[in-house]
Amino acid sequence: MKPVDPRLLRYATASRGFFAVNAAIVLAQTGAIVGFAWALTSALVGAIQGQPVGELWGSIGAAASFGLVRGLLIAASERTSARGAASASRQLREALIAAVGRLGPRWLGARNGAALAVTAGHGLEALDAYFGRYLPQLVATAITMPILIGAMTLADPLSGLTVILTIPLIPLFMVLIGLATRGVQQKQYATLGRLAARFADTVEGLGTLTAFGRQHRAADSIEKVTRDYKRETMTVLRVSFLSGFALEFLASISVAIIAVTIGFRLLAGDLSLLVGLFVLLLAPEAYLPLRQVGVQFHAASEGVAATEDIFDALDAARDLAPEPTPDAAAPTLGSTIALAGVRVHRAGHALPRVSLSVWPGEVVVVTGPSGVGKSSLIAALLGFAEHDGEVRVDGVAVADARASVAWAGQRPGLLSGTVAENVAVGSAVDDAAVAAALADAGAAAIDPATVLGAGGAGLSGGEAQRVAVARALYRARVGGVPVLVLDEPSSALDAATEAHLWATLRREADAGRGVLLVSHRPSARAIADRVVELSPPHEAPGMVATDSRGSRADAREVRS
Repeated sequence: MKPVDPRLLRYATASRGFFAVNAAIVLAQTGAIVGFAWALTSALVGAIQGQPVGELWGSIGAAASFGLVRGLLIAASERTSARGAASASRQLREALIAAVGRLGPRWLGARNGAALAVTAGHGLEALDAYFGRYLPQLVATAITMPILIGAMTLADPLSGLTVILTIPLIPLFMVLIGLATRGVQQKQYATLGRLAARFADTVEGLGTLTAFGRQHRAADSIEKVTRDYKRETMTVLRVSFLSGFALEFLASISVAIIAVTIGFRLLAGDLSLLVGLFVLLLAPEAYLPLRQVGVQFHAASEGVAATEDIFDALDAARDLAPEPTPDAAAPTLGSTIALAGVRVHRAGHALPRVSLSVWPGEVVVVTGPSGVGKSSLIAALLGFAEHDGEVRVDGVAVADARASVAWAGQRPGLLSGTVAENVAVGSAVDDAAVAAALADAGAAAIDPATVLGAGGAGLSGGEAQRVAVARALYRARVGGVPVLVLDEPSSALDAATEAHLWATLRREADAGRGVLLVSHRPSARAIADRVVELSPPHEAPGMVATDSRGSRADAREVRS
């Protein structure tokens, strides 16, 4: 871990102003330290030399005033640091959410969602110590130490030279301790991410595990990872306590050397009591900032260890090529989307190229055996899959067609909240439009006020699928989106509900909206204007788009 990670400061620009304020407070605080030491020394020396009490009240009052000012400045510094840390963490969390949104599900699907959630939650909370304690302490060290050492050197050059010679020992040990801390901290945080992922996977598949009698084995696995995390946490604590002892020991020895030399020189008469006592009061303060850097280093190390995944996302989003910004107007009802020679890259190999288009007012059904790449084609259209070729909207190449389509995938992807909130996700809830979308999706019996748990818990598989279709219908109607894209929307529906859904899609097309439907159900052909049949790569490469009656109308090659 570097003393200051430039990526943290680059992405958390909100903290810079707080650091400037904190630097000014630290500068004033350092002046209060020097003033307090001089006033207290003057009072003590005056008392020892037998000055009247009345003459000492000025020095005593000055020392008390400097002490009070220092306390107030410490409180102000802590408050400023806490606000800066909160602003920086909030900015990083917002940047992470924006980066994930730009990178899309393709990037997110290659990572463990539970571990990333731990990083964005617990990890960024732990980062508060970095911004709120560690970085302010570095600022304090950079300002306070030179001033105090300079004051000591002006008062007593020998004591100043002793500090200059002994103080490098503390950073040297800090580097050695930091190397050990970084390793154990990263291992501990990796275990925490593994524990979160294991727990999330177990909860998600608990029904299946119970059905096969494997729930106890899963619980044992979680318990083992928990023990590993506890053991590594204790290792981190051991390293922290040992490093704290080492730093305190070095600082104490250094102060003791200065005290002994001052004592001998006082006895020899080579040093006045006023100077010796003043230097002796400043010596611990000169070492204190560097000791505190070591202490705060351990407090901040967990948060910094958690940021690698965040920086991966932020760097990846920053390195993305800018999205095309065509001069064409925003897509409206009546727009056409097309795939031109799109070849999807999946699991280390490329699927055959496919070309197809969806015109206003038509239903295009994509069918074929499982694994042929139907869903991958939809993923390419939405920008979720790596591919060659072009995605076009009204003839203009775009990075993805997400702005032009309302989409429902094979997994409903419902969230905690009411059914109405899930249907209108991302926009305001229009009760009438929500009810209409649910009814047209075959889910009229579902109460929009029904509260769902995590992942849409509370609905059956078929009900969740219908709510997802209703969400796509709602977005298309309320947002004026020109194309509906549905991936196997009837896989969990009975025949009557499926027929109702097909009738809805046909009406949407007749109203001027394009519909791209991926389905293996033969009944889908009844509403199709064109059918695109995909076949496995080993079959004939020439494919034909046919209308729902099976005639070779509008024949075109869609795979080459």
